[in-house]
Amino acid sequence: MGSDYVLSILVDKEGGISVEDTTELTEIISPLLDQISPDPFPEQYMLEVSSPGLERSLKTKEALEKAVGSHVNVSLYKAIDKVKVFQGDLVSFDGETLTIDYLDKTRHKLVEIPYQTVAKARLAVKL
Repeated sequence: MGSDYVLSILVDKEGGISVEDTTELTEIISPLLDQISPDPFPEQYMLEVSSPGLERSLKTKEALEKAVGSHVNVSLYKAIDKVKVFQGDLVSFDGETLTIDYLDKTRHKLVEIPYQTVAKARLAVKL
């Protein structure tokens, strides 16, 4: 488009963001940005309004608490029973321990993961 700059705005709400939501927000935000004086973005730029996505990161304890009941992918600093990545349903999180129901071959198993051992956590798409 001839623009070297992108102003990216991430938005979210309960129930998620639709394409229509991002379109509506773009139509609201763009004219408001054009009214600011002096112009904070004097160069040509592209406005991008989007959501964090289906596999968004869960970076805080609060995000993990909200994700209880969701399918998650959790990577660990230190393996539990020789496993460093668990993918399954987040059954509970009490602020210190995550409990995940995951499949080990064809069997459901529960694993308790100390929060301090979590390197990365994100929502995951269940296929």
